[in-house]
Amino acid sequence: MSFLAFLQKNWILVVTLLASGGMLLWPLVTRRLHGARGINTLEVTQLINTRNPLLLDVREPREFGGGSLPNAIHVPLSQLASRSAEFTKHSSRPVVAFCDRGVRSRSAAGPLAKLGFKDIFYLNGGLSAWRDAGLPLQKT
Repeated sequence: MSFLAFLQKNWILVVTLLASGGMLLWPLVTRRLHGARGINTLEVTQLINTRNPLLLDVREPREFGGGSLPNAIHVPLSQLASRSAEFTKHSSRPVVAFCDRGVRSRSAAGPLAKLGFKDIFYLNGGLSAWRDAGLPLQKT
């Protein structure tokens, strides 16, 4: 049986292989494109203690409440570009973006890179992970 005949007979397996391989590679590709890296609560704490990062709360105003990371700046993801003057003066510092669950903060990486930030991180699990770890919150 030739390779082409095998592909024709087992095309569903080939498509499944390509799709699953693509899904496995997707996080690596997006990390390379945006230059951001997901970090956990311990790593954020270490950054706070050693490198004085800019903590950027990208939750929308309707979600903002119940606390935030200490000394974080609140700039909703939808307003990053329009309010960049408020935080781009800190572009030489590492930045840790976070939202409620850690999904949207990944989307902040692209705009932050365009604004000149080099060390871009996002908090895996977001503020929920921070809260679940029993770490301190600043009241909003």
